[in-house]
Amino acid sequence: MRAVFLDRDGVLNRSIVRDGKPYPPRTPDEFEILPGVPEALADLRAAGFLNVVVTNQPDVATGKTTHAFVDWVHDELRVRLAIDDVYACFCVEGPDCPCYKPSPLMLVEAARKWSIDLAASAMVGDRWRDIGAGRSAGCRTYFIDHGYAERVKVPPDVVVSDLAEAAALIIAAKDSR
Repeated sequence: MRAVFLDRDGVLNRSIVRDGKPYPPRTPDEFEILPGVPEALADLRAAGFLNVVVTNQPDVATGKTTHAFVDWVHDELRVRLAIDDVYACFCVEGPDCPCYKPSPLMLVEAARKWSIDLAASAMVGDRWRDIGAGRSAGCRTYFIDHGYAERVKVPPDVVVSDLAEAAALIIAAKDSR
């Protein structure tokens, strides 16, 4: 089984960008699925990939949002998109949390559950942590460059403009093997 691991904010739904830094939506009014995402996920599923969301959501631990709202967002994604599973880390980055990306733990857990071949899979994200998690898990990495004011500490395999471009390249690479 192959999978495409997907970060959530900035990949599937619009991030709220302030001072060049991305933030997750905090209200239903701020939640917006990005253009081309439904079609890209449907294409990936039709090509035989599982679509698995892996997302850091530290705003729950810091009190900036609620677990109920994050669950609402994930329910919306499952209903409106071809999503097979969702893994979320609600911790704040630190030595006490084993799952916060760039840790590959969420990807590894999904691989165990779904019998996913990580080397035949891809990680798509818009932050260096996503790329770090994908690389550590042994996946090919696709970085959606939104031009955030932060350094990309881990080089991706491929830089793309959106999920639709990443999906097309992932499918083409699968078909060329």
